[in-house]
Amino acid sequence: MSTVEGEDALLAVAKPPKVRRRRLRSILLVLMAQYTIVAMIVGLSVAGILRYVVTPQIVAKFEAIEAALKRLPSP
Repeated sequence: MSTVEGEDALLAVAKPPKVRRRRLRSILLVLMAQYTIVAMIVGLSVAGILRYVVTPQIVAKFEAIEAALKRLPSP
């Protein structure tokens, strides 16, 4: 009988499992999700700017260079 009482006493004294790890995991998961969403938004914004603003300017410069080269007298 004393062994059963001893086991019960050990179970009563044992600390409950820590919730801290679970809380830390959830916080890290939320931070990673936010980082991923922000990175996707920034990436799409940069891609849009490159596509609609920078690319036409580069194409226009190359067309201007091509037109200037065509006007040069041939050797």
